Formats: sequence, C-alpha cells, structure tokens
Amino acid sequence: MNEVQPIRDMDTIIQIKDYLRITSFRNYIFFCMGIHSGLRVSDLLQLKAGAVRDQVHINYVAEKTKNRKKKKRKRKKFIIHPDIYRDLMLYIDEMEDEDYLFPSRQRKKTTGAIKQPIHRITAYKMISGVAARFGLTDIGVHSLRKTWGYHLYKDNPMNLALLMDMFGHEDITTTLRYIGITQDSMDEAIRRLSYTQYG
Repeated sequence: MNEVQPIRDMDTIIQIKDYLRITSFRNYIFFCMGIHSGLRVSDLLQLKAGAVRDQVHINYVAEKTKNRKKKKRKRKKFIIHPDIYRDLMLYIDEMEDEDYLFPSRQRKKTTGAIKQPIHRITAYKMISGVAARFGLTDIGVHSLRKTWGYHLYKDNPMNLALLMDMFGHEDITTTLRYIGITQDSMDEAIRRLSYTQYG
C-alpha cells in the first residue's frame, strides 16, 4: 500500500472545494477543516458544534503517540481559517452545542445511537472518491493534514519548526518526508540529472 500524499496543486484544491460545496455541505466543511487546520481525522471527527460556535480559535486535546506504545494527551489550539469561518457558522447554525460537527446520517447498528460522528472509513471513502473524480492518486484522509503542512511549508519554509511541533516530530527529515517535500526534492533532482554526453 502506497503512502498517502498531500494535494499539491492549489487549483485542484479549489475545484474540490467547489465540487463538495455543491454536492455535500458537510463533506465540504470536513475537507476545508482538514486542509486548514492540520488536525488528525480522529480529532476532526470528535469536534462538536459548541467548540467552534462564535470562536476564533478552537482548543482541543489531541492524542500524541510516542514510540507507538504510550499515548499522551496534548492540548492544542488552532485558528478557524477566515476563508471558511462564515460557511462553518452557517453549517452549525441549527446544531446544538453537543452535536458532533460531522454527524452520520445513519443509526449505529449496535447501540441504536443517532447523530454520532461519521466513521473514519466513511471519511476515507468520501476523500478517496473525490480524489478519483479529480484524477488524484495516493490520496486518503491523512492527505488533508499533509496538504495543510505541505502548503504551509511551501508558503514559507521558516514554518518548518511550527510544523514539527504540530506533528510532534523530533527531526526535520521526518517532517519534510511526511509532507512530501523530500519526494518533491528527489523528483526534481532526478529530472535535472542527465547522462547525456556533450561534444
């Protein structure tokens, strides 16, 4: 299985946003929150309407995995991007504060509960379906977080320290590989390589 990649092309991101805004406002908000916040999908799915209503910043507690054995809860804070703020407030207008931001339309089979957050698999199917529609490969739910990191870095490489902190990485190489910059650099170096003999 290939490692998922960020969505590198800004025009494609805009086209996806336009498409989702028309086809599913919930999915549009999910996609936008993912590419504008850098949150893990598991954290996005646990957000409730009250946490974002009339807020500039969202405070949340994220799970940080250390050495893949111990999990430590870490408090984080992120700004709601101005580009999506108005749509987000419109989206939650009729929600109760305790409603999950991205509720499933189906009743849970085992408990009968309603308005529970969509399952990660549902989110994956939505993102991979949209990716296929736009001719993208190696795209999954983790691509949203990587897309955020990729474009934050491309906008200003000085943001690398911020990205390392947000992702919980301890070295630069891990972060650059994670957001796809290492692959881009390798591809570019190979393109420049020439074994053509001159003269």
